[in-house]
Amino acid sequence: MPGLLSHRALSSVLGLLGLVAAFVLTTAVPARAGESVFIEVTPNSVQAGSRVNLRAGCDANNNRQAQVTSDAFGRVTLRSNNGFLTGSVTVPANKAPGDYPVNLDCANGNTASTMLTVLNMSQPSKGPATGGGGTAGGRGAGSLLLVGGLAAVAVVAGVSARRKPGGRV
Repeated sequence: MPGLLSHRALSSVLGLLGLVAAFVLTTAVPARAGESVFIEVTPNSVQAGSRVNLRAGCDANNNRQAQVTSDAFGRVTLRSNNGFLTGSVTVPANKAPGDYPVNLDCANGNTASTMLTVLNMSQPSKGPATGGGGTAGGRGAGSLLLVGGLAAVAVVAGVSARRKPGGRV
């Protein structure tokens, strides 16, 4: 007796999971100006009022401080940390949404830049906490919805694969 999922349905689900994984892995790509001169902002899209982490490289000059400037958050000094230059800063809560250049100025004169996208979405108010339901809006609700959606796609694909043309199941 064949299983619930056909080979085609299983391939579709695995392909979808592969696309999701590829999207997640490519969201924090450093902008590079030279072989080892770069600036990274993680996350590179952030809600106004949230904190971002900065990581940079200034060629062979990572033992000296560097400056990062952006209209999104002002000026930040990066300090040496395990072979990189690192720091963090909070984007002001009243920052207008948009794309902001983030510029690195190294002590040796090298420069690099990348972009930071600031979002300013209104946060909906939560309903009353009425129980321990997994979809009550706490952390992990998005993951639960993603897994549930993938399961629904798998079930529909499996049922569709078992249907015979012109007949009833």
